[in-house]
Amino acid sequence: MEEKILAKVESLKDQMIDGILELVRIDSVEREAAPGAPFGPGVKAALEKALALGRSLGFRAVDMDGHIGYAEYGQGEDYVCAIGHVDVVPVGDGWRQPPFSGHMDNGVIYSRGVLDNKGPILTCLYGLYALKELGYEPKHRIRIIFGCDEESGFEDLTYYLQREEPPVYGFTPDCKFPVVYGERGRALIRVMGQDLEPFFAFVTQYFIGAKNTGDRLGIDFSHEEYGVMEMRGYKLGVEEGTPYFEAALSYPAGHDIEEILKRIRAKAGDLLVVLKHNYNPVVFDKESPMVQALTWCYETVTGQEGKPVTTTGGTYAKAMPNIVPFGPSFPGQKGIGHNPNEWMAVDDLMKNAKIYALGLYRLGNL
Repeated sequence: MEEKILAKVESLKDQMIDGILELVRIDSVEREAAPGAPFGPGVKAALEKALALGRSLGFRAVDMDGHIGYAEYGQGEDYVCAIGHVDVVPVGDGWRQPPFSGHMDNGVIYSRGVLDNKGPILTCLYGLYALKELGYEPKHRIRIIFGCDEESGFEDLTYYLQREEPPVYGFTPDCKFPVVYGERGRALIRVMGQDLEPFFAFVTQYFIGAKNTGDRLGIDFSHEEYGVMEMRGYKLGVEEGTPYFEAALSYPAGHDIEEILKRIRAKAGDLLVVLKHNYNPVVFDKESPMVQALTWCYETVTGQEGKPVTTTGGTYAKAMPNIVPFGPSFPGQKGIGHNPNEWMAVDDLMKNAKIYALGLYRLGNL
């Protein structure tokens, strides 16, 4: 069956690339909400296009009030999924071609969102289409979920999980290969103080004038597989007349946010230290059936070793139970998403589609 799946995906190449080009040509940067479009008209248009593609391939497509949607195949009480997103970050400066043009040159597509994350989530959709066309009958329903607020706060996923049960297995094609079995924790802290002198002294001594590992704060935790604490995204501001400083913390597994806050507050004295939000580290057993199944798919298509890895990034796996990050970037491909001239090679999109088709097939059988 696996060889038939790979051959079927290959036969869908032109159709899939056409679908990806249609989707990346939609400006889906989040903007002010509109009726039926909680994340703005552009995001809504992208969601509608993705769902229309799903319907055209014969899937049941569901729009959950513009917050999120999915295309579904098969029968069963529970489901497995691939979840990506159709919203994109602002385009910024430095583009050589219009950022929503779907420009293709020498087998490479340049457009905002082609990597992060419209291209990869559509490779999942067409991978599932290959399974459907081959008459595959999974043990679980299979959903391709199209998120709409991944870049701005996960409100889409909150809305989804208030109405739907989570999958029993799944992945998000919004990180890197091989299988990512662990993500660092992600937290945003805010320091506030009315007395400017101690406020700025603290910020300068422990953040701006210090290493970004938090060594002066005593939070420079490290882990053999997750690496060392990283602080970034520094921001100064004023709210209701009170100055504040914010820092995003990327912390390794093995330490909890309460421990981190306790150590920061011990150094902050009379300054107020507030936790704005936190996502705990994500950790999966590398020997679990899901991780091993996806590892096999990666190794089968690429011929490369697929030892599971960790990431400093953050994906839907922070909030959606039972899913791991899995692709789409291959080893050595860094600094592409969120930057000018975001790109993805057609050959890599095809490899994604084959890996994900096999992945959905294997997860559907677990």
